[in-house]
Amino acid sequence: MADAAHRREVIPLFPLGTPLFPGVVLPLEVFEPRYRTLVAELRALPDGPGRRFGVVAIRQGWEVEQIAPAAALYDVGCTAVLRVVAPRADGGFRVVTVGADRFRLLEVLVPDGEDDPPYLRARVEWLGDEEAAEEAAGDADGLVSADGTAGTVPEEVVTEVARASLEVLTANVRELFARYIAAVAARQAGGDPGALPEEVLEALEPDSAADDQDAEDTAELLREVSEDARGLSYLVASAAMLTTEDRQALLAESATRRRLALESRLLRRELTLLETIGAVPVPLAQFATAMSPN
Repeated sequence: MADAAHRREVIPLFPLGTPLFPGVVLPLEVFEPRYRTLVAELRALPDGPGRRFGVVAIRQGWEVEQIAPAAALYDVGCTAVLRVVAPRADGGFRVVTVGADRFRLLEVLVPDGEDDPPYLRARVEWLGDEEAAEEAAGDADGLVSADGTAGTVPEEVVTEVARASLEVLTANVRELFARYIAAVAARQAGGDPGALPEEVLEALEPDSAADDQDAEDTAELLREVSEDARGLSYLVASAAMLTTEDRQALLAESATRRRLALESRLLRRELTLLETIGAVPVPLAQFATAMSPN
């Protein structure tokens, strides 16, 4: 295992109003001078994972510039890898990034002198090792031997039971998410939020296709999220209409199993709110959040 120094690094920061998740595509309009500088510096680097900055969510109602940045920012973020850069006539940039690696803020570095870059930076700790440990711990959650003691279940039993239970949990969240999308679509159309449209039912089948554009988008989304449990968990976290606090809690959870379990509860809550209140603040198109296999 690499030592602690190799798991820590100083990276540029780009505070936003909501978290970024691994695999999720994030387009940005870059117009502030300090972030123009950041993009220009990244453009000068070779293509690849090194062209990255850290996205961290701003705590609701707090302005980074008005208080200590460390207090204004959540402590878990995700890197955004620069994929496409389009310069604008006004000197800004249109960029497309993809979420990559989760990290924890250890120290926020504020510009302090002409030699410092104009944007925030942070010393971060990468969470890859934590993710691996949490995934393993999550697989053994709730498993006990016949005499009621924990930690003595044979490894092959743990693996088999964990795989089966994760598949059930993934299928449950996938179905809840499909019904959630359908409920939003139905509310927008003035229909029954409890009815699952035929297009969405078709979208649950891997080889299905729909003629209507919205249904096609939904079908494509459902095909995307069915690829793997981790990808599903991050797509649901980024696409559902959740509070920043809820999304941040999902980003901070290192174990896919526990992230999906939390999403199951959140989706049930949101479905209940849709059915009782019926407020839909965003169009269905927002759910078509692009994902990247990288």
